[in-house]
Amino acid sequence: MSDAGPLLDIDNLRIGFDTEAGLVRAVDGVSLSIEAGQTVGVVGESGCGKSVTASSILRLVPSPPGVLLGGAIRFEGRDILKLPVDELTALRGRDIAMVFQDPMTSLNPVFTVERQLWEVLNLRFGLDRGAARRRAADMLRTVGIADPEARLAAYPHELSGGMKQRVMIAMALLCEPRLLIADEPTTALDVTVQAQILHLMRELQRRTGAALLFITHDMGVIAEMCDLVVVMYAGRVVERRPTAELFEAPRHPYTRGLLDSIPRKAASRKAELPTIEGTVPSLLAPPPGCRFADRCRRHAALGEAERARCRGDDPPLAADGSGVVACHFPLPAARGAAR
Repeated sequence: MSDAGPLLDIDNLRIGFDTEAGLVRAVDGVSLSIEAGQTVGVVGESGCGKSVTASSILRLVPSPPGVLLGGAIRFEGRDILKLPVDELTALRGRDIAMVFQDPMTSLNPVFTVERQLWEVLNLRFGLDRGAARRRAADMLRTVGIADPEARLAAYPHELSGGMKQRVMIAMALLCEPRLLIADEPTTALDVTVQAQILHLMRELQRRTGAALLFITHDMGVIAEMCDLVVVMYAGRVVERRPTAELFEAPRHPYTRGLLDSIPRKAASRKAELPTIEGTVPSLLAPPPGCRFADRCRRHAALGEAERARCRGDDPPLAADGSGVVACHFPLPAARGAAR
């Protein structure tokens, strides 16, 4: 960590949603930080709190039903959650930008690409239509869109999924933000286009020096893109460590399960792909102790006293070499450790 501190520091963030059934604690004590120029991946199953955490950074969680229950999100030392509206508006896009999961719903269907890019440039830089058009065309060219002048006149429905996502990336980068949040930006794209988008984001990050927070459920993407991995489960961080170390020797049984679920080239076609049995617990009334205990193979192999501790005591995030892990009985720190 630099002497000036992290670019972004999320400290014990807690976000809930009011529902007819009660308060759902979607994010329950999440802490993570990102250095300038660093790529941090957040991974976990659907519903673990990844996207809510990402949206909270720009205060995009709708309220109601969203409820801030506690914590802080500091960007260069300023708590975003306490900023007045005018300062928050200035921060969005200029310093922090976001690429959303589905470009089909993120672009306005009734405006051309030029109109949507011009709004960003006019708001941030006061550019007139001519200057904005030239800047927008240059950015579309940068993100790999051929004949950008013609594409500026297109409506979203006239573009392919990959082109829409490139437009979203161009829009996010127009103001040269210092932090780019990518919330599963390749989920709706086919494999070939996914690879192109990931390559594009790596090249643009290298060129601009921006930090990148990458939200995904795909461990393959994590391995390719990220310097550091944050693993979330049921609204909490259960492990955080450098990418290479996490893939070589994960310490949390949930992380081990995610890695085991990755298809292997050498596996027989008839071999059954390993899965994590069971379901994520309800966040309306989370169980006491470790939230992963009911699905944990390691827990099932422990003695009665150890199992009672897992079910009764909430495991805190504890320092573990170059990372942290929330497990009373973490896996051995050795290559190829058994589950």
